[in-house]
Amino acid sequence: MSTLPVHAPVLVRIAPDVGARFFVRHLWMPLTGVLLLSALLMGAGGDQWIADVLYRLEGGQWLLKEHWFTSGVVHRAGKWLSTTAGVCVLLLAVAAWLTPRMRALRWPLTYLAASIALSTSLVSLLKSWTAMDCPWDLSRYGGTQAMIGLFESRHGIAASGCFPAGHASAGYAWVALYFCALSLRPAWRFTGLFAGLAAGLIFGIAQQLRGAHFLSHDLWSLAVCWVSALALYCVMLARPHRARGLMLQSGDAA
Repeated sequence: MSTLPVHAPVLVRIAPDVGARFFVRHLWMPLTGVLLLSALLMGAGGDQWIADVLYRLEGGQWLLKEHWFTSGVVHRAGKWLSTTAGVCVLLLAVAAWLTPRMRALRWPLTYLAASIALSTSLVSLLKSWTAMDCPWDLSRYGGTQAMIGLFESRHGIAASGCFPAGHASAGYAWVALYFCALSLRPAWRFTGLFAGLAAGLIFGIAQQLRGAHFLSHDLWSLAVCWVSALALYCVMLARPHRARGLMLQSGDAA
């Protein structure tokens, strides 16, 4: 009876298969939700209704625009915290490729660093293309601009670049923790998802209180971050990898 050599490398699947059911749950259902919410927020005036309430509660002005907590702590410090965390992930990924004991973390950490960078970069790129105004730019909320929809011509009006929400993406980019956990320990995936959603909500709500964004701006930042994380997961993690450090002992081959 033949057995595998002691040093034969084996192929292991480090993440679940990505079949039709996976895409229904992770792509089509979330995308449907985003489109429905967008119709309510951008098409039916939900954005303005929420902004009206916040603006009225702040006394007919964006009282929290320069507040030490929303502007200093959540906006500035939060941005640096997310950036620092991303750099730490990148350094850990490099360390994993240099350290044999960390070989199981190589692809997940590399994926996480790449997903965070891709998500935030795509949001920044979209902001430069869409050129939408922030609430504080609009005459309805003390600014000078008229409300112009996403697909309406600006007719030479200066762009503000407020869609999607850039600061919220620094939090929502961490929804990639869901897929990172899915490849390492699936039981932790919802903890990772909660961490990313919580960070994005904190950043996003603070910016809405400052008059910097409508809710739909945050919604689409989340959508971009989620789809980016999903796409990279399919490319980097949801496939067999050669686990050079996992050796099959002859007694295990029976």
